[in-house]
Amino acid sequence: MQQILDDIAAQMALETDRGKVADYIPQLAHVDPNQFGIAVATPDGKMYTAGNASTLFSIQSISKIFTLTIALGKLGDGLWTHVGREPSGDPFNSIVMLEHETGRPRNPFINAGAIAVVDAIMMGHEPKETLGEILQFVHFITDDESIRFDHKVAASEMAHKDRNASLAYFMKSFGRLKHDVDKVLGVYFHQCSIEMNCQQLASAGLYLVSNGVDKHSGVRVINEHRARRINSLMMMCGHYDGSGEFAYRVGLPGKSGVGGGILTIAPGKGSIAVWSLGLDHIGNSKLGLKALELFVQETGWSVFAE
Repeated sequence: MQQILDDIAAQMALETDRGKVADYIPQLAHVDPNQFGIAVATPDGKMYTAGNASTLFSIQSISKIFTLTIALGKLGDGLWTHVGREPSGDPFNSIVMLEHETGRPRNPFINAGAIAVVDAIMMGHEPKETLGEILQFVHFITDDESIRFDHKVAASEMAHKDRNASLAYFMKSFGRLKHDVDKVLGVYFHQCSIEMNCQQLASAGLYLVSNGVDKHSGVRVINEHRARRINSLMMMCGHYDGSGEFAYRVGLPGKSGVGGGILTIAPGKGSIAVWSLGLDHIGNSKLGLKALELFVQETGWSVFAE
């Protein structure tokens, strides 16, 4: 495994087309785009890393996995009255489908869907309480209390909130959001600003590797049924309108973020986190996708493998 990761990191270092940084979030534009990291965590507690696997980055939409898990724990299947379970086929910040479907977002991983999930888990609480709950959950699944919000990134996103605010107000006009829009967005932008490195992120995904149980700690994070459902949603919707391409090339459930990270789950085998800041035209890490495609070719970890 270590040799596989070292070889992948070496190949990524030679790549010249590294994609485009999401400079519409100004804080991300200051990060060195030439970095690449990869980490693999296995249920037996082993961790393999290569490249810049210990460099912190903003996990952005990968955080939607964690708020979805919290929401399913709180609301169970009642969550699906707030948000759907279908691929969108549209960009992550599109408003088009919301109009056709009376303000109910297609799935929890597009921006509108994640905002609806935040609204659902707030349950009348103030943003500070909800953010404390989200961070406590991340500490719990990683066994790492050093993980924090990057308040500069959150402030940067709040200052450029127009598109997401439009989505939120549009949903509220249909009665889909119960809380004040700015409070919901404050939570949403902060959850996206969580800083982690590839090692921490790979650890965070372990509960989805083993049907909801972090086997290393022996703790059940979520029930088996819901863990499988989260993985299925990641497979169908985890990469926006590039989800089909990701399934075709990688063949694993995964979730990307515009901070350049991708968390990928190989059920029963391991959790894989990659990071490279440059994005493709859809908004997924360009080198991250290439690296994961190579990884699956070398390991045979695709869910479609015999």
